[in-house]
Amino acid sequence: MWRPSLPDPADVRDFRKIRERHDLFPLVIHCNYLLNMASLDPVIRERSIASFAGELDRAALIGAEYLVLHPGNFKNQSIQEGIAAVVLGLAESARLVRADGVTVLLENTVGAGCQLGSRFEELRMIRDLALRETDLPIGYCLDTCHLFAAGFDIANADGLAATIEQAEALLGLDRVHVIHANDSKGALGGHLDRHANIGEGQIGAAGFRRIMTATALRGKPFILETPVDEEGDDLRNVRALQRLSQYKTK
Repeated sequence: MWRPSLPDPADVRDFRKIRERHDLFPLVIHCNYLLNMASLDPVIRERSIASFAGELDRAALIGAEYLVLHPGNFKNQSIQEGIAAVVLGLAESARLVRADGVTVLLENTVGAGCQLGSRFEELRMIRDLALRETDLPIGYCLDTCHLFAAGFDIANADGLAATIEQAEALLGLDRVHVIHANDSKGALGGHLDRHANIGEGQIGAAGFRRIMTATALRGKPFILETPVDEEGDDLRNVRALQRLSQYKTK
């Protein structure tokens, strides 16, 4: 839905207590998938800016540390024009609300069609330009399926090492605050955004073992966005990541 709404204050209080009781930190929430601040359509753009402002407002209200955003789709314009539209949209949304304590995370994409954000250079450019227009803290969220589908061969040791090196050089790993852990149903560089259960896709168990034990990624929060085809799939995927993170690799 486009229309932003605020949760009940009593629910927020209960939620905060549950987080403290179970040590659930950080809290990461994901923006509405309808958002596209790169769009040329004035109606979609206006709704996207208002909806993102609502996401910022809710994130601050419930005490979320991070708010994940897909950069958007630049159809019928250049990449540079699309990036400029996203940057101005971020700044306009931030002026509408106070979002103390919330850091926006730009998520990489598979690069299908006119999607922004499949290249680290694009994510870096959005952040660099946005920081000139707004005080809103901005970092990055990297999705393993999206990386693989965009052409980063993280399924093998050399490809993972090269990807980590490039992320450090262009993004700064200290600004990569969250990793979405998803196997990929599609092939390397196929630009297919279809998530698979851990170890059951093209990245595979060996690939995730290397990802989970990579020294540069230790300490990063990993969040699953894997399919739920049967009851208990979420828990099985969590246990798969726990099991794979225990293995030492060269």
